[in-house]
Amino acid sequence: MTTPPRRTERAAAAAAVVTVVLWASAFVSIRSAGSAYSPGALALGRLASGALALGVISLVRREGVPPRSAWRGIAISGVLWFGFYMVVLNWGEQQVDAGTAALVVNIGPILIALLGSRLLGDAMPPRLLAGMAVSFAGAVTVGLSMSGDGGSSVLGVVLCLLAAVAYAGGVVSQKPALARASALQVTTFGCLVGAVMCLPFAGQLVGQAGDAPLSATLNMVYLGVFPTALAFTTWAYALARTTASKMGATTYAVPALVVLMSWLALGEVPGLLTLGGGVLCLAGVAVSRSRPGAKARARAKRAAATDEPQPEQVP
Repeated sequence: MTTPPRRTERAAAAAAVVTVVLWASAFVSIRSAGSAYSPGALALGRLASGALALGVISLVRREGVPPRSAWRGIAISGVLWFGFYMVVLNWGEQQVDAGTAALVVNIGPILIALLGSRLLGDAMPPRLLAGMAVSFAGAVTVGLSMSGDGGSSVLGVVLCLLAAVAYAGGVVSQKPALARASALQVTTFGCLVGAVMCLPFAGQLVGQAGDAPLSATLNMVYLGVFPTALAFTTWAYALARTTASKMGATTYAVPALVVLMSWLALGEVPGLLTLGGGVLCLAGVAVSRSRPGAKARARAKRAAATDEPQPEQVP
């Protein structure tokens, strides 16, 4: 039985909400785990926990192995997004303050839109472009308002820039694979590829796990099970049902949610500039995902009707 388009659209939107909320929560957990684990060890522990959770779910659901035609996209996204991105982002956030990291990494959605348009043929409607512009302005505002607490370095900025490029490349590579395999298959095997890529850090992970406080280890496991296993699956589910450009724009809600969660969980009261930037981020996402109004749809229908060939008049 075919699912009504409206219901599918609502399910994809709900999946996107789950993704951005869990990805925002990851920043709070990384702050705890990152103090006890090095960037590579944290990435491997997170991916190993995620791969284990995804593997169990896949076995229960009998998902099986993805078809051969999906493996190219799975492998590229696994190397770029699950592996390389997580290591360089962890490393970059140790070199620069949180505001600078957030500002540089938020170039990612813009790169996704450009690559999606060039490689996937994604449409670039005015609402999407306007929403991304508003959200990026909000991300810049949040970044500038948070900068200066932890210092910055050229290496850290370069690492965050590499993370943004890897994020964009991973998303655009993942999109074609989702046309040939399920969201759970793409996420499970992408996570496995990333974990294998991070195996050289296994010695660091084992050594640091013995000295790390329990809270840091639990946060690492949380990162693997929820922001990785669950959130990447809901992301893939939503990405399979919309464009890469629109999904990239949706992630601009993450900085606003990070500000709110840091306020509630860590007692970090944001300033007015930070709050204003967060509101801009959310407003831009709302614009980018909004549908044209009734008048705009009517104009589009009239324009299409005028393009249709008119029947010849019989004298």
